[in-house]
Amino acid sequence: MRIVLLTIMMFLMASGDGLVTAQSINDDGDGTLRRINVPILMYHYVSPLPPEADIYRVDLTVEPEVFRTHMQYLRDYGYTTISLYELHRALNYGAELPSNPIILTFDDGHIDHYLTVFPVLQEFGFTGTFFIITDRADANDPAHLNWTQIQEMAAAGMSMEAHTRSHRDLRGRDTDFLVFEIIGSQESLSVHTGQSIRMFAYPAGQYDDDTLRVLNSSNVLRAVTTQFGAFHTTDNAMEVPRLRISGNLSVAGLEQLLRASR
Repeated sequence: MRIVLLTIMMFLMASGDGLVTAQSINDDGDGTLRRINVPILMYHYVSPLPPEADIYRVDLTVEPEVFRTHMQYLRDYGYTTISLYELHRALNYGAELPSNPIILTFDDGHIDHYLTVFPVLQEFGFTGTFFIITDRADANDPAHLNWTQIQEMAAAGMSMEAHTRSHRDLRGRDTDFLVFEIIGSQESLSVHTGQSIRMFAYPAGQYDDDTLRVLNSSNVLRAVTTQFGAFHTTDNAMEVPRLRISGNLSVAGLEQLLRASR
């Protein structure tokens, strides 16, 4: 809590609208505008459907065996997983990417990300980006990753990134709330993993101009949305599109989705 409060004080210390400038913190790159096609797949639950599953849970759930077929397809067709940091360096500095790059993202830090997703990714030699709701880890919620599991995954090369503290809607909020939710989750993850946390995912893809203002004044490098697309530009850093994986999307459906995003 002390770290979070200190961070809020740093944000509020300053001029004009009370936020430090983006130029003083953000990574501006080499000044070249670039456009790159890299699919970013967005998964949520990877688990068997519970008997009481509603339409939302059904839409957000991929069965474990279906997930494995997705990973097998990606390996068979020569895809290489990269991180959002690698994409950022390619866009901002022209760093070279491998052929057929793809980014695998997993929202909300569900326990199946540790029990099912993590071992499958390791088996296939893939990495993933996991967006964590940090209050769930603080509470040792059994339905979500705990800090020990988050640390293990981070040590194994997975990117454990911020998805706010509580997963509440960020629209229509004041600066204090936004800083506490966004920067607070970054700080918690950084303390527990020992890593710099500079990627962010909007809860349910919801944000507004005030959310963007806070993010543009933070050390967040890129923020992912739920908007459809696979083309990324140097200057769309806070509105990065992804490809949503809906419930039990078949391999044929995944192939079609990837083709449609080119």
